[in-house]
Amino acid sequence: MDSSNHWYGHAHALARWCGFDEENPPPVEGVIQHGWTFVHGFGAAHKPPVGRPKLAWSDVCRRRGEAIGWSDYLVIGAPFAYLEAMEPVPDEERHGTIWYPFHGTVDFESVEGDHQVLIDQIRDVEGDDVTVCLYYVEYEDPTVRRFYEESGFRVICHGHRGTLWKDTDRFFLHKQLAELRRHKKVASNRLSTAVFYGALTGAEVGVYGDPMEFPAVKDGFDGQPLFQAWWPWMFGENVDRAAAEELARLELGADLLVPPEELAHLLGWQHG
Repeated sequence: MDSSNHWYGHAHALARWCGFDEENPPPVEGVIQHGWTFVHGFGAAHKPPVGRPKLAWSDVCRRRGEAIGWSDYLVIGAPFAYLEAMEPVPDEERHGTIWYPFHGTVDFESVEGDHQVLIDQIRDVEGDDVTVCLYYVEYEDPTVRRFYEESGFRVICHGHRGTLWKDTDRFFLHKQLAELRRHKKVASNRLSTAVFYGALTGAEVGVYGDPMEFPAVKDGFDGQPLFQAWWPWMFGENVDRAAAEELARLELGADLLVPPEELAHLLGWQHG
């Protein structure tokens, strides 16, 4: 199976839904979309092999992929949406904002931008009750992490996504869901997977601040101008919550979750 199926604990969450061992999910027949994209469901460096199922989160990703000649799509919904449906909602009042700065990856370069300017803007808009969640790339860079720690904000990381079945934090999505549900608002300087996850949980949304740059991004994968043209209502310090949740449900395929036995069949899993 493609090792990216384990990133963020995706295969683990789907195994739980289907009644398999969450700690040791069976091999997946195909490649699971691992993050939200505005294109065909897969990243710039991630090209699923021809003839293997492309397990996309949403029908819009399928349509975008087929528009460029890709095929073999199966729409299953985002693993996060399955976990959100399985985990009971805690009986506690939300408070504060969880803020996700745009992050780099281990495959490309780190983002470029002025973190201090961003911190000042976050404080002006959100006050002091702020949790900053850094991706592990930035969290493990003391130069970047120090900016946010010295700001007085609570600074966390959901964990490693994993590489080649190693260092996978299978509780990544669990921790992310718990943090999103405990905060009243989710915000970022780019429209991103975390923003859609937060909107799905019913959090208020904000998308503002210097979007920062990704110098090594491949042509056609920097959708920031397109996002603002397609969904202008998704940008600002305070976004309409109902509109944000509606778009999140569409892009995450949250209304397309597949029943356990059928999903197991689509993933190539059989109970013994």
